[in-house]
Amino acid sequence: MTQRAKIDTDGPEPDDPEPHGRGSHGPVIDTGAGLDPVHPMRPPRPSDRHSGLTAAEVARHVARGEVNDVPVRSSRSLSEIIRANVFTRFNAIIGVLWVIMFFVAPIQDTLFGFVIIANTGIGIIQEWRAKRTLDGLAVIGEAKPTVRRDGVAAEISTSEIVLGDLIELGPGDKVVVDGEMVEADNIEVDESLLTGEADPVLKRPGDQVMSGSFVVVGGGAFRATKVGRDAYAAQLAEEASRFTLVDSELRNGISTILKYVTWMMIPTALGLIISQLVVQQNDFKNSIARTVGGIVPMIPEGLVLLTSVAFAIGVIRLGRKQCLVQELPAIEGLARVDVVCLDKTGTLTEGGMDVRELRPLNGADVTYVRRVLGAIGRSDPRPNASLQAIIDAYRDESGQWPVTKALPFSSARKYSGAAFGESDGQADGRTDGEAARWLLGAPDVLLASGDPALAEIDHLNRQGLRVLLLARVDGELDAPDAASGARATALVVLEQRLRPDAADTLAYFAEQDVAAKVISGDNAVSVGAVAGKLGLPGAEHTVDARHLPAERAKMAEALDSGAVFGRVTPQQKRDMVGALQSRGHTVAMTGDGVNDVLALKDADIGVSMGSGSEATRAVAQIVLLNNSFSTLPSVVAEGRRVIGNITRVATLFLTKTVYSVLLAVLVACFQVEYPFLPRHLTLLSTLTIGIPAFFLALAPNTERARPNFVRRVMRYAIPSGIIAAVATFVTYLLARSYYSGPDALNAETSAATLTLFLVSMWVLAIVARPYTWWRIGLVVAMGAGFLVVLAVPWLQHFFALKLVGTTMPWTAVAIAVVASAALEFCWRWVGRRFPA
Repeated sequence: MTQRAKIDTDGPEPDDPEPHGRGSHGPVIDTGAGLDPVHPMRPPRPSDRHSGLTAAEVARHVARGEVNDVPVRSSRSLSEIIRANVFTRFNAIIGVLWVIMFFVAPIQDTLFGFVIIANTGIGIIQEWRAKRTLDGLAVIGEAKPTVRRDGVAAEISTSEIVLGDLIELGPGDKVVVDGEMVEADNIEVDESLLTGEADPVLKRPGDQVMSGSFVVVGGGAFRATKVGRDAYAAQLAEEASRFTLVDSELRNGISTILKYVTWMMIPTALGLIISQLVVQQNDFKNSIARTVGGIVPMIPEGLVLLTSVAFAIGVIRLGRKQCLVQELPAIEGLARVDVVCLDKTGTLTEGGMDVRELRPLNGADVTYVRRVLGAIGRSDPRPNASLQAIIDAYRDESGQWPVTKALPFSSARKYSGAAFGESDGQADGRTDGEAARWLLGAPDVLLASGDPALAEIDHLNRQGLRVLLLARVDGELDAPDAASGARATALVVLEQRLRPDAADTLAYFAEQDVAAKVISGDNAVSVGAVAGKLGLPGAEHTVDARHLPAERAKMAEALDSGAVFGRVTPQQKRDMVGALQSRGHTVAMTGDGVNDVLALKDADIGVSMGSGSEATRAVAQIVLLNNSFSTLPSVVAEGRRVIGNITRVATLFLTKTVYSVLLAVLVACFQVEYPFLPRHLTLLSTLTIGIPAFFLALAPNTERARPNFVRRVMRYAIPSGIIAAVATFVTYLLARSYYSGPDALNAETSAATLTLFLVSMWVLAIVARPYTWWRIGLVVAMGAGFLVVLAVPWLQHFFALKLVGTTMPWTAVAIAVVASAALEFCWRWVGRRFPA
């Protein structure tokens, strides 16, 4: 006799497509008169027929390496992290220039290379920290399949499965390796994630099952025939769970910018090289140094670094709150969400329920009804939350009634059922051994629309209570019209437990202009009452999804105007997501049941609870391991911080790129020496971009994410870069006409550097708004750092910066003031003329 180490009792409500919900076409399980010898009220399970591998057989498979050894990784390996951060296009360019500078210039002019090494090191360390966080969370959240060995069924890690293992399956379980069905009790498998076919497939012994599919209804067991990298979906699953920025608007935008920068760099750099080496015929080493000084600042290398660091730190922050981010774009994507679709059970309410009241109908005997409910509860080996509440209330009152048929709950039907022989005396006059057939589910589905009991039920629903109807039927349980002629026997009133943090979370979404839509399979009035208790705007206007139009445009219109939807079928969930997206909404979907899988997959961002089915956790981009709905605001806030701050710092980096390119063009056109050495621009970049950008990228930011990243950045960076370049070049030309003598070039460079620094500082001051004490302190500290360089003699010598006289330095300041005023005017004009 097979034993089972653990019985999973989590599941959906009988009238709500929640965790472990059976499929929309759940079959009847005909058990005959046989009994489970351990649990006599329950049908026998497949696990009572095969014992699986022995310990010796497992050891032999392990010795031969026939183990499911596909690494479960939520991030790329350390070697991949190092390669991704070191071997970049711009690092290669800077590396070559750095090597050249070692031979032609003093150490001061090679500082840019050391900065790149430091930046790359920071990127590697932060991503490694993020990897460790993700890998740790992935282990915590990993689903453990039930494997039968030596007749004992126990949960083990996926990586411990060996070839030939017997793996048990139930509703919501994911098929983790390829195999062949050995036992099948009306099991239906959804292979849509692999084949695109939406209808579940009925499996029989001998049929093949593929990794990546999941069970919709029924149960059984299969023998592993392909494990490790031989399994069909192993490579896909590994790729899908990696630390990635694919399909991110932010990442794509930065890549687009870098592509344009590369195109601009090549002709500009060639023109600068010709200008400095051929036309001027200067000292060779000095010409090389000034040429490199013109090329290096064109590269916005720190922008990619800071983006990676910002995302990595976001992963670490969310990881501390037990939030597993399976795909990095999810942080960014949830920040762009303007509609979030929520389940009621498990999201607004806690999973557990309590039987509040039992109301017999039509003169039914309360003692008999309690025994019937106890028997129905004992008939299901995988009770859901509401059925578990019934089991807890009536577990000792079921009698010795053998179950002959069991009808699993279906989200489409909205009821479950059981048939059993009542063999110890009846309360309704039936003879011993006569089969009784019962349905338990949604009253408004089981009863005719005019039934007088519905008025009483509506009153209970308005109090936010869940009501189930126990009804007796004469026909077969699996008949299409099984509910026809159902005789109401009793109402089971269940009380749901509201999540203490749900009200605050809904209030947060309302403040952030994110529309919350409660989508539930439960009675619409009941759902609205629960949502109303939590303060959801529009909860008083509930919609029965059975009356929603099927046409997408009309459905979208109804969804936009409503907030609470009841009696939603699994297919409607998916259709609702598509309808909202057709209106331009960015949709997040929360769910934890197998019936939520396709809706989660279609949503822009899928969010699964950690206690949800394995299938939902597999397709969701975000898994809330602590099952706390209140974690979502943290994810939204983290995404907004990343996007808003990267937009800020991108403006700084690209302003530098624009003025560097334009300065090089002006130098080539006017046939003059390039005004700066690499040390000068290293100093300016560090004080006006590098250090400030690091702090700004990690600062709090609650601004709602907006689309068109490239447009929003470039509309400010281009005019700012033009103003900075023109002001600097004007100062440089005036200084060339003012200074003379052997040291004139150093004096000219110092004046031009002063103007460029002051203008760049004003760009920083604009980007840092709105001001807080630390932002003001940051800007002041950077200005003070430059003053220290001008005031300390050895720093003057080190950076070749010394202001000569008073006329030209004050002229440089005046030009910078005019340029700063132009910046203010330009930013305000651009904001009005080209709104984001």
